[in-house]
Amino acid sequence: MAHEKRGLRGGTLIRWIGSLLSLCLLIYLISRQGWDEILASAAKIPISSLVFVMGLMIMSRLAISLRWYSLIRAVDPEFPFLESLRLTLAGLFAANFLPTTVGGDVVRVAGVLRRTQNRMDAATSIAADRLVGLTGMAMLVPLGLFESWGWIQMRVTNGFETARENGIYSFGVLGLFQAEAVQGFLGRFKRGAVSLVAWLRRPGALFTALGFTWIHQVCLFTNVWLFLHGMDDPLDWWLIAGLWSISYFITLMPFSIGGLGIREISITFIFQEIGGISVETALTLAVLLRALDILASIPGAFFLPTILSTIRNREIP
Repeated sequence: MAHEKRGLRGGTLIRWIGSLLSLCLLIYLISRQGWDEILASAAKIPISSLVFVMGLMIMSRLAISLRWYSLIRAVDPEFPFLESLRLTLAGLFAANFLPTTVGGDVVRVAGVLRRTQNRMDAATSIAADRLVGLTGMAMLVPLGLFESWGWIQMRVTNGFETARENGIYSFGVLGLFQAEAVQGFLGRFKRGAVSLVAWLRRPGALFTALGFTWIHQVCLFTNVWLFLHGMDDPLDWWLIAGLWSISYFITLMPFSIGGLGIREISITFIFQEIGGISVETALTLAVLLRALDILASIPGAFFLPTILSTIRNREIP
């Protein structure tokens, strides 16, 4: 038990340090590029595109809610959709501020356990929901690797000397935390995979959930496409999908709180280096997407206090 507590404290410390390092690097990149250029890039986006982006974001949130609802309804047909929507929004809000993206899942577990009699299957539906989301994104990774293959070959051919000369090894301090971070990620993936095995007996619910994942991804990639076209630095829709899938899995590594900083740096680097867009466009895209995520998750803040009070009052056995 003491070892587990030390591991938990160590993991939290890693995420705090990773968040600070990532944010410092992001601020450095923005300061070098200049806020004026970033704001100028954002100002190019037409109002009509921003309205369409918000509409797609709402549709994306509904798709994520329906993805989980299709799973939990398979074990509790009486579970109300509005409750699944409420818990999903609260979880998305918490994921922006609690350590790692799993923080949102903890909120959903706390909420669902007090609303259903089939508690074990209801709890595992959240793990299955996360694995379905991962599966949907993993299906695009080969596309991302295909698009990145030329860049990968060039970097392998050039070796690591250029990186050393440019001082990239100065960030090697992250290597001190890499083993534990990767171990934590694989541990969560393994626990989720074990939960998913039981759900293989419900293929209908899984395929329905996967369909809602695809709807969410279409909305997400279309938003990126709209942002880039608005900033006069367009990319092919399928290229966006492939590059995003790589950035997504990098963000899942528990180096920071809610992927803060890590996601922005990975988006900037991947879309600029591999996608070929300008640095100011890539930075603007990363900042806009983070702001959009936070804005779309605000409704969950109204539901979060009630759920957290349940945890504090230990209403759940």
